[in-house]
Formats: sequence, C-alpha cells, structure tokens
Amino acid sequence: MAGDDGLYFEDMTVGRILRSDRAIRMDTERIVAFAREFDPHPAHVSEETARHTMFGRLCASGWHTGATTMRLIFETLRVAGGGAGVAVEGLRWARPVFGGDELRVEIEILHTRLSRSRSDAGLVNYKCVTLNQRDEAVQEFSATILMPRRDVVPG
Repeated sequence: MAGDDGLYFEDMTVGRILRSDRAIRMDTERIVAFAREFDPHPAHVSEETARHTMFGRLCASGWHTGATTMRLIFETLRVAGGGAGVAVEGLRWARPVFGGDELRVEIEILHTRLSRSRSDAGLVNYKCVTLNQRDEAVQEFSATILMPRRDVVPG
C-alpha cells in the first residue's frame, strides 16, 4: 500500500479500483466564472443565454468538468512525487453537469508495465469515470501516467 509519501507503481495492480474520498460541488458562480475565462459558450455563461441552447439551462463547460476531475484524480491517486501524465484517450462527456451537482471519481487500473526508458518508473493505464450525486457518469476517459517505482534509483 501507499506510504506517507503517496502511491508507487508497485501499488497499482490490474483491476484495482480507487474512489475519491470526497465530492466537489459544482456551484453556479464557479461554472460562470470558469466559462467566462476559458469557454464562453452561451450554455455556460448565464442562465439567460443558456435557455436558448440545446441544454435549456446553465451547465458547466466540459473543460470545467475535466479540471474538477483532475483535482479529484490528484487527491485519489496521491502519486509519490506527483508522477507525470503521458496520455489521455477517448475523452467523452456523457451528460451535462449543472449547478449543484456533486462530482466524484472512480479510477480502475487497466494495465501496468515497467518503463523501457526509465528504470525508476512504470506506466499505469487507467479508466476514470466522473460520477454525479446520482451515480450517473458525466465524463469518461482512459489515461496513462508515469509513476515512480519504490526504492529504485534512477539510472
């Protein structure tokens, strides 16, 4: 298991599922603030403009959902030394996120292998599903991260 300094490559076994310890509430003010700065789609910037979109009401940008997911992944995986992202594949926004929704993540380890170029690290491929308070998937993707190996010196 993880030591006080976080999880290592050796802690990641195929089939392991990690669940976030908390949910993050998506409040309307933060949805609007994020959208105004990064994704000013009419569905994201005001209740008024959102009424005239296919969503019919204000919803979070998918990129806001992604950023929130990233925070939850960081807290859930707790990779020793932070690790490094390598790839994200198959990003899918399954349903809109609305103000008041509470998001959490489930991470399933799909594949692991030692790095061919770094003796002190391994690659971990996982599936991440972001769920709302009704256990509905709102976002899904798979990712690969580089994780340090326990007690292996670079070389």
